[in-house]
Amino acid sequence: MRFSWRRDARYIAATREGITLMSELAEVAPAFLEMAHRIVWAGVATTDRGGRPRTRILHPIWEWDGELLVGWIGTSQSPVKTADLARQPSVSVNYWAADHDTAEAGCRAEWRLDGETCTRVWNLFKAAPEPLGYDPGMVPAWTSPTDGSFAVLRLEPHRLRVFPGTVLMGQGGAVLTWRA
Repeated sequence: MRFSWRRDARYIAATREGITLMSELAEVAPAFLEMAHRIVWAGVATTDRGGRPRTRILHPIWEWDGELLVGWIGTSQSPVKTADLARQPSVSVNYWAADHDTAEAGCRAEWRLDGETCTRVWNLFKAAPEPLGYDPGMVPAWTSPTDGSFAVLRLEPHRLRVFPGTVLMGQGGAVLTWRA
């Protein structure tokens, strides 16, 4: 069977059950947020100067206001991450749970190092319920949000995919995909 990958400016993707139209952000973002915040830890990949992926496990937190989805990562501004993002300011964020739920986000990433943003994100993590929430001060190198060792990456997705494990296991559900 042949599929047309573009119809009326909306992408379609083939699944085992047939053809599913690309979903709207208003449908995908809440499902992504629920899954990401339940799973908590994500593999986040940048690319090195040779275009090879470089992955680390990080702890993003996401905000959805009904129109815009933004992710925040409290991290250290290592020379490797800084060089990778200077060359290619994009990351791939991938969550996986033991029940095979997966959530993916392709994002533009930018450093936010100002005291106001660092303090806001620090407090965002402190105020969130566990397991998503935690006190960033528990990391020995981070004594405060403005000490220069705590840095923030802002993530703006251009692609989201929410793939419930029930779909993989043939137990129903739907894969949701969105592109900007």
